[in-house]
Amino acid sequence: QVQLAESGGGWVQAGDSLRLSCAASGGAFGSYAMGWFRQAPGKEREFVAAIARDGRATYYAVSVKGRFIVSRDNARNTVSLQMNSLKAEDTAIYYCAAAARSVGTIFFVPRGSNEYGYWGQGTQVTVSS
Repeated sequence: QVQLAESGGGWVQAGDSLRLSCAASGGAFGSYAMGWFRQAPGKEREFVAAIARDGRATYYAVSVKGRFIVSRDNARNTVSLQMNSLKAEDTAIYYCAAAARSVGTIFFVPRGSNEYGYWGQGTQVTVSS
């Protein structure tokens, strides 16, 4: 099993930047593709960004592409989400997740929540306009 813990959430103003981190333990971190999802009040959980297990491939939701950057440090068992030019609509609880399958191609970047098997408890990001 893999345990995940997000950190770095908080309150910021529109246009500001924020960096979220996710620390993993209990598994072979380098064997898992990792993803970020978010959920706003009254809305379904939505995909934000994902990164392949070796960090060579990434994928972003259209709503955040060009503003957010996902990265990982397999030596430190962490994945990060750098959020720039934040907007009020980015307000949500952000979750990091590890893919359900621990082994895949180096280009495996899942986007569906059902493709992830391990989830953190989330960190709140609030952006005021």
